[in-house]
Amino acid sequence: MGAPATETLSRHFELPLDQQPAAENWVNHGERTPRAARRASSVVLLRDGTHGVETYLGYRRGNSPLGAIAFPGGSEEHDDDAAVAWFGPNPGQWAQKLGILDHREARARIVCAARELFEETGVLLAGADELSVLENCSSREWMELRQAVAEQDLSFGELLNGRGLGLRTDLLRPLARWISPDFAHRRFDTWYFAAAMPVRQQASLLDGKGTWAAWKSAAALLEERSTTALGDEVAHRDTVGKTLSQTTVPAVEVILEKIATTRGTIAYLAHRRELRTFHPQLVDAGGEFVLEVSVSTASEGGICWRSR
Repeated sequence: MGAPATETLSRHFELPLDQQPAAENWVNHGERTPRAARRASSVVLLRDGTHGVETYLGYRRGNSPLGAIAFPGGSEEHDDDAAVAWFGPNPGQWAQKLGILDHREARARIVCAARELFEETGVLLAGADELSVLENCSSREWMELRQAVAEQDLSFGELLNGRGLGLRTDLLRPLARWISPDFAHRRFDTWYFAAAMPVRQQASLLDGKGTWAAWKSAAALLEERSTTALGDEVAHRDTVGKTLSQTTVPAVEVILEKIATTRGTIAYLAHRRELRTFHPQLVDAGGEFVLEVSVSTASEGGICWRSR
């Protein structure tokens, strides 16, 4: 039997309530030059669970361009392009993969992804050589190091170099690039990557920063996407009583849909995918503003997904 046919569908995603004033202002006053989008990276952390592949989601306050409920990630810092010890595809190879001309920019994208993942979850994709991955980095000492990196009292490069560690860039898989809608007041130009949860590490909240995070089955989240179950569990004022679409961004929903189709973490990471850039557009759908995105029905190492 041949592979299922792949289609491209125009999907409409609900516009979160906190974005509606900016959207109305954009339309009522005529389109203007969009605000500059900050470069950012996000990591979709994966593991196999009893109800399918699970991913690690956390709460983000402050109208984050990544969503109130999102994967670990954030914007680049000034020293993310600094040289660090490196195992796996080099910055030039990453630049070719991502379609980036500047090798330093490509390096910054990867370092930003690894740094944000470490700050927000404690997961460190690094080792002493090209075959090893750090183990047991969940002690109080490591929590203090996470805090120091998050507060920029210690650079990520200094952390790695001081402990004889190099980034295991081969553990990251690029998924897609998402650019925030033009009307948004805060805009990110985000590369999403995927990585398997290292066997001997644990994901945890950063002391004094995070307030909610959990491993969630992608399939289970989608089954409840029309309910407020997840938003109520997070239990913040901007999530309670809201559905998945009302608490996150299209990138998160689309990636969750793809994860839900896969047979397992290894299959998802091994899947050869076309790297695309998504730029949600504001459209009027019967008097209501929505975000329009063209997405593929292709599966990601599993059963073909179709829009419902």
